[in-house]
Amino acid sequence: MATLADIGLAAAINILSALIFLLLFAILRIQPFNDRVYFPKWYLKGVRSSPVNSGAFVSKIMNLDFRSYVRFLNWMPDALKMPEPELIDHAGLDSAVYLRIYLIGLKIFGPIALLSWSILVPVNWTSDGLQLAKLRNVTSSNIDKLSISNVERGSDRFWAHLVMAYAFTFWTCYVLMKEYEKIAAMRLSFLQSEKRRADQFTVLVRNVPPDSDESISENVQHFFLVNHPDHYLTHQVVYNANELAKLVEDKKKMQNWLDYYQLKYTRNKEQRPRMGFLGLWGKKVDAMDHYTAEIEKLSEQIMEERKRIKKDDKSVMQAAFVSFKTRWGAAVCAQTQQTKNPTEWLTEWAPEAREMYWPNLAMPYVSLTVRRFVMHIAFFFLTFFFIIPIAFVQSLASIEGIEKSAPFLSPIVKNKLMKSLIQGFLPGIVLKLFLIFLPTILMIMSKFEGFISISSLERRAAFRYYIFNLVNVFLGSVITGSAFEQLDSFLKQSANDIPRTVGVAIPIKATFFITYIMVDGWAGVAGEIFRLKPLVIFHLKNFFFVKTEKDREEAMDPGQIDFYATEPRIQLYFLLGLVYAPVTPVLLPFIIFFFGFAYLVFRHQIINVYNQKYESAGAFWPDVHGRIISALIISQILLLGLMSTKGKVQSTPFLLVLAILTFGFHRFCKGRYESAFVINPLQEAMIKDTLERAREPNLNLKGFLQNAYVHPVFKDEEDSDEEGLIEDSDDEDCVVVQTKRQRSRRTTVASSNASRGSSQSTPFNQLDLGKGKPET
Repeated sequence: MATLADIGLAAAINILSALIFLLLFAILRIQPFNDRVYFPKWYLKGVRSSPVNSGAFVSKIMNLDFRSYVRFLNWMPDALKMPEPELIDHAGLDSAVYLRIYLIGLKIFGPIALLSWSILVPVNWTSDGLQLAKLRNVTSSNIDKLSISNVERGSDRFWAHLVMAYAFTFWTCYVLMKEYEKIAAMRLSFLQSEKRRADQFTVLVRNVPPDSDESISENVQHFFLVNHPDHYLTHQVVYNANELAKLVEDKKKMQNWLDYYQLKYTRNKEQRPRMGFLGLWGKKVDAMDHYTAEIEKLSEQIMEERKRIKKDDKSVMQAAFVSFKTRWGAAVCAQTQQTKNPTEWLTEWAPEAREMYWPNLAMPYVSLTVRRFVMHIAFFFLTFFFIIPIAFVQSLASIEGIEKSAPFLSPIVKNKLMKSLIQGFLPGIVLKLFLIFLPTILMIMSKFEGFISISSLERRAAFRYYIFNLVNVFLGSVITGSAFEQLDSFLKQSANDIPRTVGVAIPIKATFFITYIMVDGWAGVAGEIFRLKPLVIFHLKNFFFVKTEKDREEAMDPGQIDFYATEPRIQLYFLLGLVYAPVTPVLLPFIIFFFGFAYLVFRHQIINVYNQKYESAGAFWPDVHGRIISALIISQILLLGLMSTKGKVQSTPFLLVLAILTFGFHRFCKGRYESAFVINPLQEAMIKDTLERAREPNLNLKGFLQNAYVHPVFKDEEDSDEEGLIEDSDDEDCVVVQTKRQRSRRTTVASSNASRGSSQSTPFNQLDLGKGKPET
């Protein structure tokens, strides 16, 4: 059990680590040769030029302006200067909403910490429950005197914790409601002012039913000309181009190696570079000739694969991107059911073209349910078996556990400094290492499920990461660190005493979470701004591969906010803060420091470094709101269980009512604000269409949309005309291939119209289906 001295040592280590990272960053960022590492965002925008292109040789490598070293901490106020509207124009709404999550943490926990430290800490400190406890085998430390564990069983002082739980809940809900309202308004305003994009006019249609008389492309064209005659513009069918994408990727790798050897040869023209098997052994061959031949071979394979895709009907998936003349028409199609069969002609908003995850478009729609069921099972076992390393981490937090598991380490762990290091620092860093590959694993699982956009992939991975943190990092750490740790006590005590042990032991685990917050939230965030990995990779690429300024730009790695990895981590801090606020308020200052420090660091990174791959206009906010609400309800349930073990069963109805009120608040926010994040209002779409027609009456929208959703592997210079893979219809005179099925329909519709004597045009009259085309 970590003591105050252990926490102090851990704080010293993590603060020192963070200061080292920040000092190195402050010095390295002002060196000219690192400019592209720490300011890539401005290079990509074209508003910053490299300082190594001019001046003396020494000044190209090292900053000789000593005044800049005196001002090396200027990045902190600079990160806060850009106002939010300018930040949205600079980096997008996603980045601005992401930063608001940290601000919400400060808004929630600042007043909560003030209340808890002014009311609950004195209540806890002036009690003497730990001294009067009959459970002598339960370990505790002096820091636990600040927690609810120190309040005597059955004491009326617990009413203070109950009242504070209500105050904390009402304040948290108030902040969340205001933020939901603000972000919903920001999203609608952003969408209304956003520049014209292809996804505003485009719908993804899936599960297109096969037709023996028509190809998929003809079927899609006929369906939308009939059912959306006034708004349909063009479409692009989806191809299974995964094999072609692999060939293109292999060609790029070979081209990189060829560039490397060509650069090597230009530096030493006396000898052409040679290579063996894997570049290491075997018969030596001319490296440039080898990679030139490989590239030519791959180019031929790519051309053959393109021809095969064009001719093979099996390469066409039962899906298509359908574009409309207006945003209003696209909104109607995307948000309505197309046929009486709810399993066919499924429509949804097309993701932004740059956030498409193209490999998953080739998955048959009917296989997605099976894939997701398999991943649910896989995630369950991943979560279950991860309890083993969590239990190992918790064993490190107990000196007694280490001595029992490894008696030969007793002389080492009894050393005062080593004991503080092990209990105060080691558990947090080991848990951090265990979790380092988890986001990548969860992202792979999301890709297997078949989600077609990067944003949906990230949201699914983030949801699973949150569940994993809740079950393993939080509940797993509490259970393995309390119930298992106190098992011997349970067996020797009466049944009436066991609940008391649990009630005292659970709050004591706050010391472990304090060490984890310092490792992950302090030193970890400081490491984010240091950018060690991108720094090393950039200079390696710059030395071995870069020949031109274009190559140097490609060597930059600005990175982006990995929502699936960072947002669940933030949610863990919300969970810890809300759970421990009425139980162990000593945790709150560590969490507040994390939110403030992370806000400063990530604001700097968003302004100067990160370049987001896509823009969802804050579509992830309902997930963020829902997880904070779930953390609030979990905190209320855990407090209910804890109070019952403390002899305050009469508090149960009050906490149950509080949980019900919290859930009701969530339903209110969901009904009031969530629609702004999942539905595009027709009124807003019509306003934007009207303004665009007034400003650009001669806009060639068809030309703008025609190639927007062509698979990237078809967009190179060798195949600029897309080899006939674009499917469209004329804006004015739509010509449709007539089939037997449609001829029968046309006869039926015509007869019906004649019998009614109607003078109105039917969709088929409008289309002039038989115009100049033979029957098939």
